[in-house]
Amino acid sequence: MGIVLQRAVGRLLSERSMMIAVAESCTGGLVGHMITGVPGSSVWFKGGIIAYSNEVKKDLLGVSPETLKGYGAVSSKTAKEMAVGVKKKLKSDIGLAVTGIAGPAGGSSKKPVGTVFIALAWNNRAKVKRLKLSGSRGVIKKEAAASALRLLLDFLTET
Repeated sequence: MGIVLQRAVGRLLSERSMMIAVAESCTGGLVGHMITGVPGSSVWFKGGIIAYSNEVKKDLLGVSPETLKGYGAVSSKTAKEMAVGVKKKLKSDIGLAVTGIAGPAGGSSKKPVGTVFIALAWNNRAKVKRLKLSGSRGVIKKEAAASALRLLLDFLTET
């Protein structure tokens, strides 16, 4: 996977004088890693929170205990709350979040391995996308991270 996607995101964020923050669960910091692969990314990247446990999702990102209990850590509602929470916590213009099941275990018939939710929060709005990925744990993590950056790029291109 090249760096073209990250560079495009960085260029658009820089042009708009916007900062982004990320909240990651199943990708374990891969989105932040991809972003910081771009020289000068500190101009548009605030930082990230790896919220692997529900405790971190609640305590640092403000995900509601009711959301986690009622919908689960892997849900559109949790992803949205993660994106809103990281945006608020790190005082950024945009929050980007990823939560999912990278496998090989942990899936169910309702949420099989490869189920990933990515969310974007800006102003008082949010957008969530559900992905159905396949492959090894590493492949799912890489595709989830790249998909999150593509969602961000699409948003920046459209606005």
